[in-house]
Amino acid sequence: MQSAANTEWGNQSSITEFIFLGFENIQDLRVLLFLVFLAIYIVTMTVNMLIIALVMAGQHLHTPMYYFLGNLAFMETCYTSIILPRLLSSLLTGDRTISVMGCITQMYFFGSLAAAECYLLAAMSYDRYLAICKPLHYATCMTCRFCLQLTAGSWISAFLAISIIVSFVSQLTFCGPNEIDHFFCELILVVKLSCSDTNVVEFVAFLFALIFTLPPFLFTIISYVLIIATILRISSITGKQKAFSTCSSHLVVVTIFYGTLMIAYMLPKNNTLRDLNKLFSVFYAVLTPMVNPLIYSLRNKDVKQTLKKYASMFLAFPRIQTIRANPLRITPS
Repeated sequence: MQSAANTEWGNQSSITEFIFLGFENIQDLRVLLFLVFLAIYIVTMTVNMLIIALVMAGQHLHTPMYYFLGNLAFMETCYTSIILPRLLSSLLTGDRTISVMGCITQMYFFGSLAAAECYLLAAMSYDRYLAICKPLHYATCMTCRFCLQLTAGSWISAFLAISIIVSFVSQLTFCGPNEIDHFFCELILVVKLSCSDTNVVEFVAFLFALIFTLPPFLFTIISYVLIIATILRISSITGKQKAFSTCSSHLVVVTIFYGTLMIAYMLPKNNTLRDLNKLFSVFYAVLTPMVNPLIYSLRNKDVKQTLKKYASMFLAFPRIQTIRANPLRITPS
């Protein structure tokens, strides 16, 4: 009897892949969705790589604020590349399957980058706090070494923490069903598909979720409370506008990131609201990486000036080459 039960358990535990349900309710719009997400992916990669190039090339952008911005842009390119290529492939080919190991890998990198972004945004808020509230101490506190420590700490701690969670998930047995009602491998949904005891995994995931969201979120709120209080004490209107302009872009980015993240995970996971959950997941996982660099570039004078400078140099390059190639044909006007 026990042997038969073991045989049955072994047969049940043979699941090797999951199926994304994704946007199954709107399969008729699959081509349109593919084109929309492809455009988002192209724009996201272009603008983020442009931000990275500008920060590296522009000498006057070699400051802590833009160092963090370059890191954030790099993080967004990785973030997007984990989710969108797989989604685009499924929309194009109709193949919505992913191997268990592929799913766990996607979960690892997505979770690590999300956790790292929480602490990177907190580091950026601390940078703005020092610049506005403690300007005399800014240069001595925000050194290159300290900036490197903050970014390295964000990346390393996040990847190590999520590796612990993923190690627990990889030990789970998946017997079926194997359908993930989402467009990527979300930890909560994957764990629910396991036929093993998931209490330890859920507790560890909840613990690390608190560690990597609540402290940086509270730190960011406190930083901006102090920043706003300092700005309000500035007597001149021009001074207030100048001070607020240095942190407004980051404040908008933080609001969008945490706002969509909290709504997506605080909504009840029932059948009625599952499509709404997917919608907000699209916002924080797909749209936010595209919107962030646009917010920084459109609202930041230094970034716009650097962009105009290199754009004019790029446009002038063909004319310079023509003059060099035909020096005798160019007559003074």
